[in-house]
Amino acid sequence: MLSTAKTLKGYKLDSLDGEIGKVREFYFDDRHWTIRYLVADTEYWLPGRQVLISPYALVAINGDIFHPQIKIDLTKAQIKASPSLDNDKPVSRQFEEEYYGYYSWPRYWAGPYSWGSHPYIARNRVKGGEHPQAGKPLDYHLRSTHEVTGYHAQANDGDIGKIEDFVIDDETWAIRYLIVATTHWWLGKKVLVSPRWIQNVSWGEQKVVFDLSRETIKQSPEYTADMPLTRDYEARLHQHYHRQGYWQAELATK
Repeated sequence: MLSTAKTLKGYKLDSLDGEIGKVREFYFDDRHWTIRYLVADTEYWLPGRQVLISPYALVAINGDIFHPQIKIDLTKAQIKASPSLDNDKPVSRQFEEEYYGYYSWPRYWAGPYSWGSHPYIARNRVKGGEHPQAGKPLDYHLRSTHEVTGYHAQANDGDIGKIEDFVIDDETWAIRYLIVATTHWWLGKKVLVSPRWIQNVSWGEQKVVFDLSRETIKQSPEYTADMPLTRDYEARLHQHYHRQGYWQAELATK
């Protein structure tokens, strides 16, 4: 299922033995554009600490309008005893090594694919402490969805707007699309653009450049917040851009 980051923000987090808080934001890596951690707002439970939950522990999303929640396959005691990270500290590789070691999860940075030595998250590999591949691990940097919201978006021939939100696949936890608001250009039209079509990102200048022309983006199927993101819509979107659907590429790797 595809959901926006803003929709998921505020969902209650339900551990195996009770609620731990709500979704605050997400961290994703800048190579595969895949969610690596959900950041929990634990309110008064664990003050002064960033509580990070890996997608490996996220087992179900309930989008019920009255009780939206995400179920976590961990106990409160497990989460409380996990490696601690202060709220004002960045997520370092040293912390991640300790964190993944604590839970005995396969390290996502230990291979060329989105989930290390595998192109998709496979929960039957979670327990067992799969070892990293030989060789130097790939260098990733984690980015916050909150931080990147508002970045300038550009086509290869000029500005198109700003990054407003992210569309997340809650099966693979890949960011499938960036939602671009074109407020000053095309009467407020919003468009979806895949991270796979990014030409380059200047993190210092807070700018994302897509390998697409302004006119091509302008003529793309419009996106509205209340429309369902069906496979039919996605197919039309990819056909417009003359790109292969991600579902076709991923099917070939399974």
